[in-house]
Amino acid sequence: MRLTVVLRGLAILFTLVTTWLFASTYFHQVSTKSVNLRSWLGSVDTQTKASKVRNKCGNRQSCPENTFSFKIVSGAANVVGPSLCLEDTVFMSAIKNNVDRGLNIALVNGTNGHVIKMGSFDMYSGDIKDLVTFLQDIKQGSLVLIASYDDPGTKLNDKAREMLTELGSNYAGKLGFRDSWVFLGGKGLKGKSPFEQYLKNNKDTNKYDGWPEMLEIEGCVPRKIG
Repeated sequence: MRLTVVLRGLAILFTLVTTWLFASTYFHQVSTKSVNLRSWLGSVDTQTKASKVRNKCGNRQSCPENTFSFKIVSGAANVVGPSLCLEDTVFMSAIKNNVDRGLNIALVNGTNGHVIKMGSFDMYSGDIKDLVTFLQDIKQGSLVLIASYDDPGTKLNDKAREMLTELGSNYAGKLGFRDSWVFLGGKGLKGKSPFEQYLKNNKDTNKYDGWPEMLEIEGCVPRKIG
């Protein structure tokens, strides 16, 4: 009888000790996992916040002081219109419904970044007189943003090409039927602009049926040109 009582007592004691050890180990592991999980969530949250940082005009990099952030995108064939953005303000785009086939141009104050004037000039059917007048009125120190759409060069004459070249373009003299072109220059710019891309319409290399691929440039342009 006494032996039975002793055995029962040992069994109960063994059960209590085993339960305590299990509970201690389990809750220690849960605590450790919880801490690790919180740390991981904190890390993810930090990364998420960092990934949400958006540069002006959606550019890959931010720009230093005394410069403007810009992005210029040409049209895609005759389907998707171009866009012109400076300091996170899109001046011209298909969404704004203020672009057209030909040359799409925005003149911007080189000091404060405010738009001065905008225009779209059809270089297929001919807006050449209007384009020349527009270019003649550009004031010293103005930034000039240009994006092609569909056909930027068929009706361009020597006068217009010369004026675009004086704004810093390397390729204005070459623009032809359905070429792709994006450009940022300025009135009073000394030398050639580094902000320009050009693709010739070539049936052997065109990305689209009858048109070269869409072009895009982005970067930081000094507030004072010259």
